[in-house]
Amino acid sequence: MSLHTAEILWTRGDQPFIDKRYSRRHLIRFDGGIEVAGSSSPHVVPLPYSAADAVDPEEAFVAALAACHMLTFLQLAALKRLVVDRYEDAAEGELVRKADGRMYIARVTLRPSVRFGGEGAPTAAELTALHHAAHEQCFIANSVLTEVRCEPRLSTE
Repeated sequence: MSLHTAEILWTRGDQPFIDKRYSRRHLIRFDGGIEVAGSSSPHVVPLPYSAADAVDPEEAFVAALAACHMLTFLQLAALKRLVVDRYEDAAEGELVRKADGRMYIARVTLRPSVRFGGEGAPTAAELTALHHAAHEQCFIANSVLTEVRCEPRLSTE
């Protein structure tokens, strides 16, 4: 249906490497041209080898889920002719260790707060139903079990 891209760029420069004393700061470039500073999480790799002022993959995952839910919710609200004045979410993801030792985001909790304007707001039951429908239709929530393929290439530059 459509292709979405992101470029990731990290360079070592003159840092040591095999002793693991290198910066995890990198650049994330999206297809619209915006560039965002990325890093490993300081919860995973201690400072100064990670960057607290950059987006880590775990945060980006939580943000993608929260943003997709919001965008889907706004669309559904508009279709129901409900006027949304403000939408905010304090989403969080919990990184835990599996029995085999691998880490994963076990749970993402969305906490959307919506202010309605116009002729009226939905009832609590209607609001719950709207959020349920948004979750069911959210592309990213539906992708959490996505196959991740890796097709490595050796650079000669």
